[in-house]
Amino acid sequence: MMIPLAITATIVAQAGRTQAIAPDELKFFESTIRPILVDRCYGCHSAQSGRSRGGYLLDTRDGARKGGGSGPGIVPGNPGESLLIHAVRYHDEDLQMPPKGKLTDDQIKALETWVSMGAPDPREQATAKPDPKARERAAEDVPAGELSPSDIEKGRSWWAYVAPKPQQAPVVKDAAWPSDDIDRFVLASMESQGLTPVKDAAAVDLIRRVTFDLTGLPPTPTDVAAFLRDKQPGAYERLVDRLLGTRAFAEHWGRHWLDVARFAESSGREGNSVYPYAWRYRDWVIDSFEKNLPYDEFLRQQLAGDLLPVTGADDHAAKTIATGFLAVGSKAQRTRSKDQFAMDLADEQIDAFSQAMLGTTIACARCHDHKFDPITQRDYYALAGIFLSTETYYGTTRSQGNQQASMLIELPSDAKLPNGPTVTALQRAAYDQIQIQIDRAIERQDGVQKVLARAAATGFAEMRARFDDDGRATAANRWSMGVRERVEDVDARLLARGEIDKAGAVVPRGFPEVLRGSGTAPIGLGSGRLQLANWVAGTTNPLTARVFANRAWAWIFGVGIVPTPDNFGTSGVAPTHPELLDRLASDFMASGWDVKALVRRLVLTRTYRLASVSDRNDAAIDPDVVWLWRARDRRLPAESIRDAMLACAGAIGEPPVASGVASFEGGFGQRGDQLAQVLLRDIDARSVYLPVVRDFQNEALDAFDFADPSFVTGDRDETTVSTQALFMMNDERVIELAMRMARRLMRMDATDKQRIAFAFQLAFGREPNAAEERAVTSFLRDFHADDAGAPGGADTVRQRVRQRVQSQLGGALTPDMLNASPEERAWATFCQALFQTAEFRYLN
Repeated sequence: MMIPLAITATIVAQAGRTQAIAPDELKFFESTIRPILVDRCYGCHSAQSGRSRGGYLLDTRDGARKGGGSGPGIVPGNPGESLLIHAVRYHDEDLQMPPKGKLTDDQIKALETWVSMGAPDPREQATAKPDPKARERAAEDVPAGELSPSDIEKGRSWWAYVAPKPQQAPVVKDAAWPSDDIDRFVLASMESQGLTPVKDAAAVDLIRRVTFDLTGLPPTPTDVAAFLRDKQPGAYERLVDRLLGTRAFAEHWGRHWLDVARFAESSGREGNSVYPYAWRYRDWVIDSFEKNLPYDEFLRQQLAGDLLPVTGADDHAAKTIATGFLAVGSKAQRTRSKDQFAMDLADEQIDAFSQAMLGTTIACARCHDHKFDPITQRDYYALAGIFLSTETYYGTTRSQGNQQASMLIELPSDAKLPNGPTVTALQRAAYDQIQIQIDRAIERQDGVQKVLARAAATGFAEMRARFDDDGRATAANRWSMGVRERVEDVDARLLARGEIDKAGAVVPRGFPEVLRGSGTAPIGLGSGRLQLANWVAGTTNPLTARVFANRAWAWIFGVGIVPTPDNFGTSGVAPTHPELLDRLASDFMASGWDVKALVRRLVLTRTYRLASVSDRNDAAIDPDVVWLWRARDRRLPAESIRDAMLACAGAIGEPPVASGVASFEGGFGQRGDQLAQVLLRDIDARSVYLPVVRDFQNEALDAFDFADPSFVTGDRDETTVSTQALFMMNDERVIELAMRMARRLMRMDATDKQRIAFAFQLAFGREPNAAEERAVTSFLRDFHADDAGAPGGADTVRQRVRQRVQSQLGGALTPDMLNASPEERAWATFCQALFQTAEFRYLN
């Protein structure tokens, strides 16, 4: 394969340049790409191994891009022109890497994604010549780290590693404006930049904003009317208190945490095995926010709930379920080596807890000392020992695509818990078809395939036995994901370059040196998880309170005080208001880690209640609204967009028991898989209760940037692309909900004018203005008249409707829409037009 000379020259010219790497790119490289290179490539293509087959070195950025004798290895942004990608795909018999076995599909896809991103690579050292004796030295011992004791000591002065202290609010010029010390910190920063806060938001905008921010749902017309009528002092405070006391608050804020917890109901990757009991962890998170479980206890239970004292069967069950945090992550279950799988599992758990709870990327130190933060490779393996001493239970069955099956934890029989879902008739029919396929496989196959088919039959029979003849879950479903102590404690060995067969010195279990206090006791008996949980949730930990206070701020204001909420290290972004963050963290701990009190305080500030209107002069100074002189325009999260459509249609039903995938054990194949379509169908319930299966997201959520459940996500991407508009025009579920909203309006004993007003109240939380009312009235009249007067009978009418709807909305036509009356179609088209507006999807 020839690569144009111009491209080669460009690569060589760019190879030596130091390029800024975004935190998410660094995270992807360190967590996904570097382990592949170390495990599968460095043995033949690194200076340390003493080998450079084909003249190609992959242990530096320059070497990886430059390539060897065949040409450039990587063309940033172009996988198709990159020899590395060509080689790992095995498309050419003469160029296959690694030669002893093809990478997994997941690994190949990851490398393709990396190159498409521009191949971001922090390895800036110059390409070294291979050392023939390096392999001998590597076999004898593990190379020393790069961070010295003085580096660690110096690292302790990094702002995030210094314990937060209560900060006095600054004096401001406009002393009448602030309503809280938070406002004084914000206003002082504004004034230092020459900025002035805009006016307060109108009451109708404020109730919509705070209702969505606290509950993820739109305010009802009744709620808006009551708030606007309440002229007594404290009306807004009473509104906030009412919202904080709802189950809806817990569902919405629980979903925030599920982003951080990388919650999903399948393993992902190639096998993508279902976690049939992951829903118990989801429900525990929601329950915890509803009960206002103190945040420090919230963290302790997720790390070591099985080791905490219990007060009865219900408490025992809840604390066991809480440890599902450590079990719900992505897993490469096709890995055959138990040692490799155990190390990868520990790595995923280290990455999850350290980013979610500490805002620190400790997993970047698996193969070497952290490139940016004072975290050593010994620190990493000290933590790894804690998780290697922990047994993880996730409940997947062994199959050809799952070499690492797992049991589950049995819950107390007398605990007050739901057993699980009721299997629908549609699901039972799908399972009947699976049974037929298994029976045929047993008849037709022989050898290993017959053994596998019989194993599948046994597992499937056990799954079906958990439900009675009517599909109701029985007490045989009293199981949970989670963790427990292993019989024997394990201190990890430090692995050279993270390679499982390059084990060096034993590292005692412990915590990162730069963060642990001088009085931290060594870990004795047990895994050390309880000590870890107490250390993470302790008031002396400099990160924990800061990280959550920052997350809460971001979920309320749109951007965190630290804009990189999962990375408080030196490669993250510095805080815009560091003294304010310290004050919030200190007050949060002093309140007893009271989450609702923190949220309440934030939404009661004058800063939160500002209007979103812009000022030309201030916008020129601060176009990104870093200094909070006005409210940011914010798009609703994907769940709130979907839930708002359901609310308008009056279609939010009771939460389902368990999950749509809880009655299935196995793996998901292609998106078009018939069983997947049955299990993942949309339901009339809030989005937090939809199944979250890796690589099989609900289309409404996927269209609007739902969090990738394979990674800790404290800050979702926000894209604006044409497919979002097309989704709102074409999706059958959107069209169905528009029709249900239309029928809701038509059932009203009201005039068209009153129905139009009610529709605007449902969709936007406000009344239509005169121009809007005239436009909608004219549209409804013309649409209805055109249909009613259409010549040629019913078939012609249907054809005209099809053309009209497609021209108005560019969309598909469901049977329900096609068979509806002309008046219903007119109102449904109007309702769908409301869904498509920016005002429906944004807060101001």
